[in-house]
This record gives sequence, C-alpha cells and structure tokens, in this order.
Amino acid sequence: MKNRLTTAQSTMTMRRWGPPGIVTLALVALAAAAPATAAKQARQPAEAVAPREAGEPIMAIVSIKSQQVTFYDADGWILRAPVSTGTTGRETPAGVFAVVEKDKDHHSTMYDDAWMPNMQRITWNGIALHGGPLPGYAASHGCVRMPFGFAEGLFDKTNIGMRVIISPNDAAPIDFTHPSLFVPKREAIEAAPRRIDKLSGEAEEAIRAADETKKAAAVAAKEAAALPASLRKLEQQKSRADAELAFADKQLAAAKTDQARAKAEELKQKVAAKAADAASQLDAAKAAAQPKRDAVAATKEAAKLAAAKKSEAVKAATDAKLALEPVSVFISRATQKLYVRRNTHKPAPDGGGEVFDTSIEVPVTIRNPDQPLGTHVFTAMAKNDTGLRWSVVTIENGDDAKDALDRITIPQDVWDRIGPTALPRSSIVISDEPLSAETNYRTEFVAVLSNHPQGGFITRKPTAPPMDVADDDGWGNGGNGFGFFFQQRDPNPQPVNPRRRGQYQYYQSTQPMQRSWW
Repeated sequence: MKNRLTTAQSTMTMRRWGPPGIVTLALVALAAAAPATAAKQARQPAEAVAPREAGEPIMAIVSIKSQQVTFYDADGWILRAPVSTGTTGRETPAGVFAVVEKDKDHHSTMYDDAWMPNMQRITWNGIALHGGPLPGYAASHGCVRMPFGFAEGLFDKTNIGMRVIISPNDAAPIDFTHPSLFVPKREAIEAAPRRIDKLSGEAEEAIRAADETKKAAAVAAKEAAALPASLRKLEQQKSRADAELAFADKQLAAAKTDQARAKAEELKQKVAAKAADAASQLDAAKAAAQPKRDAVAATKEAAKLAAAKKSEAVKAATDAKLALEPVSVFISRATQKLYVRRNTHKPAPDGGGEVFDTSIEVPVTIRNPDQPLGTHVFTAMAKNDTGLRWSVVTIENGDDAKDALDRITIPQDVWDRIGPTALPRSSIVISDEPLSAETNYRTEFVAVLSNHPQGGFITRKPTAPPMDVADDDGWGNGGNGFGFFFQQRDPNPQPVNPRRRGQYQYYQSTQPMQRSWW
C-alpha cells in the first residue's frame, strides 16, 4: 500500500502540468486497487508529547472522527495518542463526561474478565478510557482504548473529576471571554479558610448538641415506654384489692354470730387497708407519669430543633468547604434547569468512586428556548489578572458559544454563591441535552448527544446499585453525613441511538435539593 501511494504521488508530481484527466485516472486506478479495508484503516495518528513541562491535565478530548485523544493542561495540549473507540452497533457515546474512578489493573465483569489496564472510568455502566489493542479503526465495545504504554504513563497524572469530552468530530479548546463567566474575588478566597474554621466549629458544636438532645429524648422515651405496663400492673392490683374488699363486705353482711361478725370485721379492715394502699400507689404513679410524658414531648421537640440547627450548621460548613473546590455548572435547554456539582472527595460507601455534592438545582430562563443552543464546554484554565482565563470547546453546533451564553439568564443568587470563590478547573456546560441517566451521586455531569449513536450502552446494566434510604434526620451511615445522597431511584440507562429529540430518558432528581456532606 505504501509503495502504491509513493508511485501515485510520483505520477501526480511528474504530470502536474499535463492534462487534468491523467491525474484523475491515476487516482481512480489507485482507489480501485486498494484493499477494501483501506478505508477502514485510515492513517493512524501518532503519539506525541508537548515540548515543554506539562502541568496537571484539565481535560481530555476524544475525536471519534480522527480516532485520537488529546490531553490539555492550563497552557495547551500536553499529550496526544491514537485511540480505538466503539465499533458499529457498540459506538462510544459522544458527549460530556468526567473521570469517576481509576483502577490500575482492571478486569471487566462484563466481557469474560477481559484485561483493561490503567482504566479510567467515565460512566458507571462500563464506558472508560484504558489501555488496549489499536487496530487502526473503531473496534471496542464502547470504551476508548489507548496505547498500553500511553495509558500507563498517563494513569498517575489524572485525577477524579477530570473533564472528558468525546466529540463526533475534531474539537479543541479556544480562548474565550464573556461577562457571564465566573469572576472570583480575591477577598472572598482569602477569607474562605477563616470562614471554614468558624462554620466548622459551629457545625461540630451543633452536632454535639443534637447528639445530646437525641440521647435525652431516647432516655425519656424509654422511661415513658415503661409507664403503661407499670400503671396497668397497679390498676390490676387495685382491682384485686377492691374485689377482696367487696367480698369482705358480703362476709360481714352474712355473719350470723358475734364470732363470725368479728372475724369478718377483721378481714374487712385488712383488705380495706390493702385497697387504700393500692389506690394510693396508683394515684402516685399516675401523678409521676405525667411529667415523664411531658418530658417525652419536650425532649422530642428539642431533638427536632437541634437536628434542624445541626443540618443548617453542617450545610453552611459544607458550602464553605466546597467553595474552595472547582465548581461545575450544567445548563440544559431540554429541562430548562441549571445544575451545580462539586467533588466532595468523600469515598462512596458502597464502593467505587467519590461522592459529588448536588445541592443546587434550579430553573433557568433561556431566550427562544425552541432554538438549539449547541453543546459548549467552558473551562477556567488558569488564574489571570482579571480573575480566570477561560476556554471553550464546542462539540455540537447550534448557536455559537457567545450567543448561547447571551440567551441564558442565570439566577444571580446562584452566581453570588459560587462565583466569588471560583477556581481554575471550574466549568460551565451548556447543552440542548438533558443530563443522562448515567448521572448519579458518584458522577459529575454526564450528557450525551442524542443525535449520535450510543451503541456502547446496549449491554450495560443500570448505573447505580440500590442505596439504603437515609434515616429520619438524614444522618445515617454512622453519622458520616452521606444520608442525603442515598435515596433509592431507578436509573434507567440512556436509550440506544435515539434519533429524535424529546424521546430521551434522562437523570431526574428524586431527592430534596438542600443536601450536604460533612
């Protein structure tokens, strides 16, 4: 094949000034002679390393068209390699993802224990970047295979939460500015540590107070729980004494002799004293029971108030801690909502990955909502003199990036909460798509392009295992604060290759919006 190409190129060079038809005939003959697989085995991109010292990777962009992945740090591309994405019928879904788990020596649970070294998962139903064979064309079951050595060298350089963009065509970040993007305030960032310390102390005190009032309520409830049985026993004792007194009265009335009457009188005196004592004990027990009943109501109310105060204090402390984490915002034209997520760096207690905070989900206004926005990923690449230097990657055309942002009215209170302390690696994703059903408490945002094949989802099971529902105060799991995240839901997988908009299944939150971690 190489020799034929060289010959054809030489022929074209020698005859460049001859009749145009000669060159055309030469190209036609070359195409006819090439094997049928030549079109499938396009020229493979080469591995490349930027000729400079690389920083931490901020994003990876996979081009399905070029079968190539490129990694970027704050200053541009740093690593590039060929890949093999999903084959026909098992296509790698195009869209917006993030690394949610890493496994140096992963073996597939779906494909006969297949070895997938240096695996970096981007969905919980089995789509990942990993080392694998590269035949020169799309050939996987939906994953993105990278060269074995490249995947190994890359593994320790990336972190959970790194953005992964899978584009149908070639895409790259370009510099971007817009007044709607986050503009951090130095004073807010500098004040954040002190605010964290203050609110963390208040949260710890609120937790202690809540624990104490909860224990007091439990003790009061336990004591009150014994009241019915003890009162019932005293009531039965009084009833028996009253019955004995009634019997003594009958005996006295029936006495015919002085001796019998004297005996009956003696018996009556004894049982009368016994009945009086039983009545006295019952009255005293009833009188003592009321304060205990009142204590149950009072301690229960105190525990409820303390739990609410704890939740507020913990939420404030959580928000303060999360303020110094990169923030991701997703704005969906499909749902007309804005979502905010940040990595808590807390390991998911059911195994695998880390928990992402999802405490903000609000309606958003989009001008001309029937017109496409496209899918644009805006990323804060680094700090600069004005705050943050931004880039944008567009993977689906609609409006251009600027016009898309111009059409969106972002709630000011949300921006006021997250903008002043926004850091590099923060992002804003605008898309016509909803969040995929692959989005859950262990992922950042997952959104796939509904007008491109998603065959890689075909054989996969729903993404999240059933979770235990949090206890009544939202602080189950040993008090680790994860109760808010673990509500049961049915995460149906994204439909395979939906071609018409409006028929997709997508993430739907069934949880209260005010949730936190601690």
